[in-house]
Amino acid sequence: MLDAPDTAVLAVNLGTPETPTAPAVRRYLAEFLSDPRVVAIPALLWQPLLRGLILPLRSGRSAAKYAQVWLPEGSPLMVHTRQLAQAMQTLLPTLRVRPAMRYGEPALTTELDRLASEGVRRIVVLPLYPQYSTTTTASVEDRVDAWQRRNPQVTVSLVQDYSIDPDWVAAVAGSIQRYWQQQGRGQKLMFSFHGIPQRLADAGDPYPQRCEASARAIAAALGLGADEWQLGYQSRFGRERWLQPYAEPSLWELAEAGVKQIDVVCPGFATDCLETLEEVAMGFTETLAERGAQMRYIPCLNAEPEHARALARLAVASLA
Repeated sequence: MLDAPDTAVLAVNLGTPETPTAPAVRRYLAEFLSDPRVVAIPALLWQPLLRGLILPLRSGRSAAKYAQVWLPEGSPLMVHTRQLAQAMQTLLPTLRVRPAMRYGEPALTTELDRLASEGVRRIVVLPLYPQYSTTTTASVEDRVDAWQRRNPQVTVSLVQDYSIDPDWVAAVAGSIQRYWQQQGRGQKLMFSFHGIPQRLADAGDPYPQRCEASARAIAAALGLGADEWQLGYQSRFGRERWLQPYAEPSLWELAEAGVKQIDVVCPGFATDCLETLEEVAMGFTETLAERGAQMRYIPCLNAEPEHARALARLAVASLA
């Protein structure tokens, strides 16, 4: 057993509003959409548009969507992230394992400060983004690097990518297999990943290659042939071209081609959240039903034991 009382692990997720209300969503979106890693438009041009038009329009609409998936304990992303950190803590009893958020609370830098004040001298930052992207993992890295410069007495390591980690791949494949054993298997499996603008991929962001590698590895672990699965990208924002193929129109094409039962899994998301529950499980299911097809959503790994075990091993490996 690893004995490291001066060592901690921060499991970092994207973030969430504190309540499903327009003011809380506005505060969250203001921080999220002000990150230049997320929106690369110069602040002098972007901030007036963001605060004068986008936030007033989107906050209420997004709050209504959050309200549809909100749990009694809080935001699904927050609830599942906390449970995942607790499951990892059980596996790593001599370390301190805590959740943190890149946007919102508990804030990443606040948690880093707290750990340093408690005498922690080694911290593993584990972004809960299996596939590296400049829009997600690199944003966490920016914040960590800035904090590290102010706190040179603490050694911080960051797990950048685990898109084809064997334990993680096995955990995702195992969750799909269990779903099929309980619910039966659809005619096609769709891997739906969060999209990014195509211009970022053209500029060298390796995210699409990481997503494709994840999908291939999971499909191989399931023993699927090339005609039994496909990949798509969801959650577009704005008018510019994003990574293709787009997930929902691809599902429509399958339905119109006669595929009547489709399973969808979202292996780019460590925990269920607004994008998986409201957009996919609710939204995609509804539009597929309008086209005469049944869509079944396979939940994220959340705090499943195999997921916690895979991430705990990643954290320990980064300490070697």
